[in-house]
Amino acid sequence: MAGSHVLQLTAVAAVVGTISYVLYTIIYNLYFHPLARYPGPKLYAVWRIPLILDRISGNSVRTIHAMHKKYGENVRVSPNEISTISPAAWKDVYGYRRNGHGGFDKDTIRFYRRDPIGNGATAMISEDDNNHARQRRIFTHAFSDRALREQEPLLKHYTNLLVEKLKDASADGSRKVDIVSFYNFTTFDTMADLTFGEPLHLLDNMDYNPWVRNIFAGIKYVAVADAFRGYPVLHQIQRARAPKDLKEKREYHLKFCHSRVDRRLEKEETDHPDFWSLVLKAEGAKGLTRPEMHVNSQLLMTAGTETTATLLSGLTYYLCQNPDKMKKLVDEIRGSFSHPDEMTTVTLPRLEYLHACLEEGLRIYPPVAVGLPRIVPPEGGDIDGHPLPGGATIYFTHYPAYHSEKNFALPDEFHPERFLQGEDPRFANDKMDAFNPFSNGPRNCLGKNLAYHEMRLILAKVLYSFDIELLPQSQNWTNHKVYTLWEKPPLYVKLRPLQQKA
Repeated sequence: MAGSHVLQLTAVAAVVGTISYVLYTIIYNLYFHPLARYPGPKLYAVWRIPLILDRISGNSVRTIHAMHKKYGENVRVSPNEISTISPAAWKDVYGYRRNGHGGFDKDTIRFYRRDPIGNGATAMISEDDNNHARQRRIFTHAFSDRALREQEPLLKHYTNLLVEKLKDASADGSRKVDIVSFYNFTTFDTMADLTFGEPLHLLDNMDYNPWVRNIFAGIKYVAVADAFRGYPVLHQIQRARAPKDLKEKREYHLKFCHSRVDRRLEKEETDHPDFWSLVLKAEGAKGLTRPEMHVNSQLLMTAGTETTATLLSGLTYYLCQNPDKMKKLVDEIRGSFSHPDEMTTVTLPRLEYLHACLEEGLRIYPPVAVGLPRIVPPEGGDIDGHPLPGGATIYFTHYPAYHSEKNFALPDEFHPERFLQGEDPRFANDKMDAFNPFSNGPRNCLGKNLAYHEMRLILAKVLYSFDIELLPQSQNWTNHKVYTLWEKPPLYVKLRPLQQKA
């Protein structure tokens, strides 16, 4: 009896202790936590679980967008996380560190991964400041203006092949074409040739290979897994419940990528310049280890493919939905060149409306719609004068920022004119300092210039060669989910090839 009584008391104590802990956590997070001064939904302020559920369902971006519309520029989206749409974040959070202020470190607890594949190396995007600077300095040579000029024949080769394949697919004028797949085929073939010294032959075969399919699946899986990071028990449960074939797919993915890099590095000479021919010539390139080459090749094949294809897909959709904008862009492209061979990395940047369309596409449909987390240093920091406690997570969330009336007039409408100074007075007060789709500061996107050249060349050649019509089944195409990147469905269009000028 005594033992039974002790067990009952223990059980009661456990229940009381659990209830007390839960009540304490609720009260502390709501009223005494250093972030309690920031507005946001109370349920999200108490527990991180609601935000985790949003992320694993692919709805976090739209949920956070709704929060900003209700609560303002700086919103508390979980007990220790702030989402901001304030332009000041680019200096205060992501900018260069000056006198101990600004330039917060990356959040490697919940987002960025150190040694992601277990080979002892970390890719440039997740490295600490010193190693990031070392790796970036080496790779800078491969993304310089000189490198872009040397790589132009390769870019032209794949854009010309894209046009040929689109002509084959639309020869009878009645077939529907999934333009998303064609953009993906082009960007993956291009980046593979630059990264591995050989293409994946997606355009040749008109299909995804298993490795590329694994990349798409892996992006979603990592995004879901990252949602649980910071909760070790939940993270372990999530990993244990992952499909059994994921490990096999991961092994296949790693072997494929690493073998391609090793095969490329074994070549003494190549018939065209690629990243490694330029990296290996760079002063200090010997500081880049083979494992670092492996992990960075995977980074290049993700960051330099999906994002570019995503922008082109979204921009094609919005141009089709706005025929007046489409006509203005088509007239500029076709009126500027007598033959597509005249389109180069020198001539295309001169097209002002083309550039404005790319910028508006990046604003209204940013390829990276989420926020990239930073950790406030132990001594604390601030965002536009608002204090932030040490250890808090903060990020500028692109989609809500670019769709906020606080930053842009008519934010949900497609108006390239907002990027043409003085073109339309409705956009005179747009906060252009909020717009940084390639991030800002010492960790901004290294491949920004390459991305712009590739986007210009692909879009210009497609619109020079075809009239494009959006098909009814894709009228509401942008209503899809986000797992770090957009989970894009097919974008079905009808293409009418044009007779080329002699």
